[in-house]
Amino acid sequence: MKKTVAEIKDRDIVEAVFLVKEKIVAMAKNGKPYLTLKLMDKTGEVDAKVWDNADQVGSLFDRNDFLAVKGKASVYLGKMQLIVSELKRVPEESVHLADFLPETESDIQAMLAELHALVESLTDTDLARLLRSFFEDPELLAQYSTAPAAKGMHHVYLGGLLEHSLAVAKLVDAMVPLYQGLNRDLLVTGALLHDIGKVREMTYLRCFDYSDEGKLLGHITIGVEMLQERITQLPGFPVELAMLLKHMILSHHGQYEYGSPKRPKTLEATILNYLDDLDSKINGIRTHIRKEPDNPSRWTSYHRLYDRYFFKEKPLAEPGGGEHAEGPEGLADCLEPSELMPETVPAPAPAPQASEPARPAQEKPRQEPRGGDQGRKSFSNNPFAVLKK
Repeated sequence: MKKTVAEIKDRDIVEAVFLVKEKIVAMAKNGKPYLTLKLMDKTGEVDAKVWDNADQVGSLFDRNDFLAVKGKASVYLGKMQLIVSELKRVPEESVHLADFLPETESDIQAMLAELHALVESLTDTDLARLLRSFFEDPELLAQYSTAPAAKGMHHVYLGGLLEHSLAVAKLVDAMVPLYQGLNRDLLVTGALLHDIGKVREMTYLRCFDYSDEGKLLGHITIGVEMLQERITQLPGFPVELAMLLKHMILSHHGQYEYGSPKRPKTLEATILNYLDDLDSKINGIRTHIRKEPDNPSRWTSYHRLYDRYFFKEKPLAEPGGGEHAEGPEGLADCLEPSELMPETVPAPAPAPQASEPARPAQEKPRQEPRGGDQGRKSFSNNPFAVLKK
């Protein structure tokens, strides 16, 4: 029967049209190729396997195509997957694109009203006219209210950029009364513009991906360029104010290894870094928890980028029924990799002979920093950590 991803249950027979987000040819242990797919619609994503005639079937479609799929659902390692028995490519003109891309649960028009209210609340006339130059541009506003905020980490849905930017601005307004001397107008402007480059960094008419410009430059560089383009159209815009805004965009990821060309060196830039990171992580964790409605464990699966499992706070089992306590196997699934230690600790290696000079410890190879949100893995996002060394 026809189902959305969110409606699929264990052992269901599924017949529906999905968008192909990922397509990988893999090799089974017996040397036989198979296809592993990630299929999606606006309600979510589901893994799928094609075990038979993988080469022939794989030649019928590509990533970003639409497929009419028939298969059986099953839960494997706590995650739903489809075992595909039939599939057929569906022409784009026969589908409605909005049915296949996730979108914000918030009302776009209500969020746009909040955006314009924030602009009108500014008392700094230069910052107000700068924001109007951005958000009174119909084409840019349409992109800003449609784009996702990232490809995989947080707010990965249409409208995610607008939702995330407003959330950071609201955090600004919650924080400003707590500390004297903060420049509220500068912080609100930074909150609304810090990710503006994502309207050009991301592609989002099919699966969310990075544009060529996004891969080559990244949203931080693009954002500074967009800011400078607007400022040159505003006669008399203060040079130092422009510099402070550019610094906030350049430093909002906090650390070089997280893709920031600069580290925060003003109070407002530091605050923006932490508030941006806070909202991103809250949304990312909530999204990770919601991805596994069929996982009976109180713990999520391992989150590779956050390097941990998350406790889902499901209700404890009532005495005499409900969820049973997890045995050794279930416990192993919830332990951090560092906790899966052998019971017997090996004896230390013998010390080198006196006649043999001690070898210096081998240095770990330096890892290249990764740009974008994909590099913002650690929760220890401290702009001043380097000062402690």
